[in-house]
Amino acid sequence: NLGVAVLSADPDQQESIRSLAGSGSGTILTAESEETVGINPKIGTQAVGGSSTWGLQETKAIASSYTGKGIKVAILDTGFDFSHPDFANRFADQAKQSRSFIDGEAVQDEHGHGTHCTGTACGSRDSNDSGINYGVACEAEIYIGKVLDNHGDGSDRSILAGINWAIEQGCQVISMSLGGFVARNVPYSAIYEQVAQEALKKGILIIAAAGNDSHRDREPQIINAVNRPANSPSIMAVGAIDRDFEMGWFSNGGMNASDVDQSGAVDIAAPGVNIYSSWIVSQGKYTAISGTSMATPHVAGIAALYAEATGKRGRDLWNLLSANNQIKSLQLPTRDVGCGLIQAP
Repeated sequence: NLGVAVLSADPDQQESIRSLAGSGSGTILTAESEETVGINPKIGTQAVGGSSTWGLQETKAIASSYTGKGIKVAILDTGFDFSHPDFANRFADQAKQSRSFIDGEAVQDEHGHGTHCTGTACGSRDSNDSGINYGVACEAEIYIGKVLDNHGDGSDRSILAGINWAIEQGCQVISMSLGGFVARNVPYSAIYEQVAQEALKKGILIIAAAGNDSHRDREPQIINAVNRPANSPSIMAVGAIDRDFEMGWFSNGGMNASDVDQSGAVDIAAPGVNIYSSWIVSQGKYTAISGTSMATPHVAGIAALYAEATGKRGRDLWNLLSANNQIKSLQLPTRDVGCGLIQAP
């Protein structure tokens, strides 16, 4: 579905492949070495402040009449804890709605990150064990792709396989709270860009975390570039804000942003500091953590609400999410928050 091949090759074979890619023959468009990706969540606090999370309040998701019903959302992460009581009726066909792309590991989440992100994007917005509303698209059909292992690590191979599977399942929104570090002036991956463009043509929006490599709490501040694959122009990159509408101290910025094709830019912002959501049952069922990983599923869930409300898909859905009349303006650099704070329909 993606037009991508992942190969194991010795050095001579690698050189031959790169030569073909650079020959202009059209046989191979581009070739890249595989890279690793992972997660780097920050510890949060459990303060909620009401019957729903501050993220649902500030994005207006809690007030929305839309629930994501009829929309398929794929969460590509560390898997999911299928024993969580708040999701008892959300997996009518677990075998179809979940798959592991990590050798030797079941899709069951042993880390917690995937369960947390799933909760924010598609978790409960009413009755649940915690008594706190924390999910955006509470009636969306959830698809779980385990592309990160139980330590939170993965590779291009697992992520590309997960994207391919999500497309096969007909998911309209793909949420990826993961990424790999990108140094200054390093270009985006041509392969991920090709994949994202193909997805948009098929009516699928890929949303990914900008990354947590910055130290805005230091003097002078250290702001690092948007992670791979979120730095691809056709993947929606999400930055994180706190409840005072300031940047999360860890949130990466558009340090490599290009005005020509929008590569390396942060596209939109969402709540990502002290976000309360579902967690592994054996570890308490709920917790609060911080990161652009937590901001990303807010955007994915709200994308599902707009997809339900308007029928828009792919690039049209992206344009709708970032339209001026749908966004809360922030007194922060565009480099850090893109078009502003996402708002639910």
